[in-house]
Parts: sequence; C-alpha cells; structure tokens
Amino acid sequence: MQQLSATIVCLAALLAAPAIAQGTSQESAGDAAAAEESWLPSLMTDTPAEGFDLAVSMARKAVTTTQTDTDILHALRPNYSHDPQSLIDVSGVVADYFATIAAANDYWRE
Repeated sequence: MQQLSATIVCLAALLAAPAIAQGTSQESAGDAAAAEESWLPSLMTDTPAEGFDLAVSMARKAVTTTQTDTDILHALRPNYSHDPQSLIDVSGVVADYFATIAAANDYWRE
C-alpha cells in the first residue's frame, strides 16, 4: 500500500512536471510569485546528483507533511531507523521521486 501511494504521488508529479519545469502553468502573476517562494518551485536541476538530493528532500518533506507532530515524528524514528525493510522502502520512494525528476529534466541530455 505504501509503495502504491508513493507511485501515485510520483505519477501526479510527473504529469505536473512539464508545467512546473517550463513555467507554463496558467497561474496568475500572484500565484506564480507564491510558487517561487515554495519549497519546491521546480523539478529542474543542473545535474543528476542535484536531482537525487531533491528526491531525498521530497521524501523527507512527505514524511514531515504526513506526520506534523514533531514529538511523535522523533519518537517513532528509532522504530523505522533500525528496521531494514523500512529503510529499503524509503530507498524505493526516493528512487520513484528521482525517476520523476530525471524525466522532468529529460534525463539531463544536452
């Protein structure tokens, strides 16, 4: 179920990627300014390494958005940080996000 949810989020991001990457969404000037101040103004990165870093940031943001209580978030960390399957699952989510970012960047082709 967790993998399916991550896949759905990635597909939604992939569908939005051309508009985000090219700035072609039909937002008003005010909405565009708000998007620039967003933590994720674009999926565009200069290198695959930057794309991977962005994928990790997206995964972290998904966790903190889902679990807004930082005390609970920190209390649960020992449970998943020592669970090999949880760590493998995180790698899969980051890989899905990275695939989305790579597609948005045309796989960094020149």
